[in-house]
Amino acid sequence: MSLSPDLNERLARARSDLRMGLPVVLENADGALLLAAAETLSADRLGAMRDLGRAHLALTARRAETLKARAYDGDLARLVLPDDADWGWVQDLADPADDLARPMKGPLVSLRGGDASLQRLGLTLIKSARLLPAGLCVEVGVGFAATHGLTRLDAVESAHALEALSVLDHVVSAKVPLRASEAARLHIFRPEDGSEEHYAIEIGRPDREAPVLSRLHSACFTGDLLGSLKCDCGPQLNAALGQMGQEGAGVLLYLNQEGRGIGLANKMRAYALQDQGFDTVEANHRLGFEDDERDFRLGAQILERLGFNAVRLLTNNPAKIAMMERCGIQVTERVPLKVGHTPQNERYLAVKAEKSGHLL
Repeated sequence: MSLSPDLNERLARARSDLRMGLPVVLENADGALLLAAAETLSADRLGAMRDLGRAHLALTARRAETLKARAYDGDLARLVLPDDADWGWVQDLADPADDLARPMKGPLVSLRGGDASLQRLGLTLIKSARLLPAGLCVEVGVGFAATHGLTRLDAVESAHALEALSVLDHVVSAKVPLRASEAARLHIFRPEDGSEEHYAIEIGRPDREAPVLSRLHSACFTGDLLGSLKCDCGPQLNAALGQMGQEGAGVLLYLNQEGRGIGLANKMRAYALQDQGFDTVEANHRLGFEDDERDFRLGAQILERLGFNAVRLLTNNPAKIAMMERCGIQVTERVPLKVGHTPQNERYLAVKAEKSGHLL
């Protein structure tokens, strides 16, 4: 067996590099692109990258729309860095925190024509690192990564790997008596791509031949642990476990997809934008994200690994039902879960119903 890192290991290394402020190199048959995450980019490294050639900033179309910039590439925009652009200019375009205080950021010139596939891959990679989806880009020559000791990724195989669902390995399970049920067992699943672990809480001994009462619950640090009144996550978690305990059987899948898949830091950025008057969907868009970046395929894979092929799904979200069905998990019943309504989350829940189709 070779000691060299495989693709998953190189992708994990690339995510870590980007989070540390270190650029990575993306290569395809047409050339190579030096990419740094705008959020973690230092002023010194910005200068070093600009010395290499004409730099541009890749942003998602969602962020470009907020900035009134042309997204000629459809799902993304490539903005030319003006000669006088400094670190603050890059940060202002990447982070919407001060959009209202400093609304004039132009004129912004977008590149058009040519292949934007490397930039598209770069934004996907940056998102997977739970950073703001904005990347500083400079075209470099093949061999640049080796010369400078940087992580190099082949674009074709990397794009396929980032789109594919990583295999989840069952690490361990053990009994964990809970308030909802003393007959509970916690299963730990670890993705082979080095991303976050996910958990399954099994109540009792559910019949594998019958539809199991189940919930796909996305991690919510503020709601589940802190008791935040801005969302209904904590009450949903406890109510789902409570109902499983009453019935004596069930499986709750606890998926580490904080903030609808954008990570806790970006979720707090969205909260700060909500304080400025934007709703939860508008805040996500201003940050450069889609309404919901979660991957519910994870839940289907865990259910299959545990031996289930049919569920009674505790959810108000039709998207979860649709994804379970597409992944081969039969949803025999939708079990409503309407709890946790507070004066503080009234608007949030209304937006979930109006814009995200939740059945509230």
